[in-house]
Amino acid sequence: MNPRRKKRLTITLSVLFSIGAITSLVLYALNENMDLFYTPAEIIHGKDDTGIKPVIGQRIRVGGLVVPGSVNRDPDNLKVSFELTNKGEMVTVKYDGILPDLFREGQGIIANGVLVTETLLEASEVLAKHDENYMPKEVAESLGEQHQAPAYSSEQLDKN
Repeated sequence: MNPRRKKRLTITLSVLFSIGAITSLVLYALNENMDLFYTPAEIIHGKDDTGIKPVIGQRIRVGGLVVPGSVNRDPDNLKVSFELTNKGEMVTVKYDGILPDLFREGQGIIANGVLVTETLLEASEVLAKHDENYMPKEVAESLGEQHQAPAYSSEQLDKN
């Protein structure tokens, strides 16, 4: 092999190796930052179609309805815990921070965080729905026919 072909081959192989390395690093970074959506029933029983359950320590998104009477606030700091439900299954969410203004019991929310135990999520972010007519698509589909819009009295509507 003459020196000119050897040089071209070396350059071509180094470019291909670099492209492969960059592609693998990008895919690894995207995989690490991907938050998978689960409902409380899917966390406990696994996804309907695949049966895949989240692993403890995995970063996930959980969506469901806040169970009325389950919100516990710590009076000394911003820590709050509450339960999410759908299809009868419940998952406890612990959050340290300011909850959205629209957060209340009986409404649909999505919490992003890390699964600590099979039924406990330490949330880094809590998202509340926009208004009583809106519910995130994933939450509405998971609740199916069980979802009912909350009933409000005229006094509650006047406060908002």
